[in-house]
Amino acid sequence: MPVTVRVVLPMKHLLILTAFLAMFSFTSAEPLKVGDPAPQVTATTETGTELAFSDAYAKSPYTLVFFYPKAFTGGCTAQSCSLRDGYEELTRKGVSIIGVSTDSVETQRRFKEEHRLPYTLIADTDKKVVKAFGQNSLMFASRQAYLIKDGKIVYADLKGSTKQQADDILKFLETK
Repeated sequence: MPVTVRVVLPMKHLLILTAFLAMFSFTSAEPLKVGDPAPQVTATTETGTELAFSDAYAKSPYTLVFFYPKAFTGGCTAQSCSLRDGYEELTRKGVSIIGVSTDSVETQRRFKEEHRLPYTLIADTDKKVVKAFGQNSLMFASRQAYLIKDGKIVYADLKGSTKQQADDILKFLETK
């Protein structure tokens, strides 16, 4: 004869269990790969205005969307400044750049200003862009970079280069 067991958990244990299970619901996302369609999301820029990624993709032959965990940290600053230093050459090759982190609009504005970054930064505080690109992070964006052409991912760097991010993109474009 089957036996039914009923487990009663105190509310705090139930909340912890729910949070733990919710954490694993994020792990089902897969990072985007070459050939995948580029996400069509809208997000807030460092100026507080909305940017539709589909509009950004349509403005240039290529759009580089790169993610960094936290403004003003060593690796994130190196990655962002690499793209700043390579900006002129990248734009000559038809690349527009969008940087994304989960930092606030104000932090993104200060980061852009302090490091003289010539491209748009996204304040993805609700992690809508992070999730659209298949990241599993619960707190910060993972360092990654995607090059988009004609609405498709044509290059994916899932480890995200720091000091040589611009050089990596330029080397890839030389093969095209």
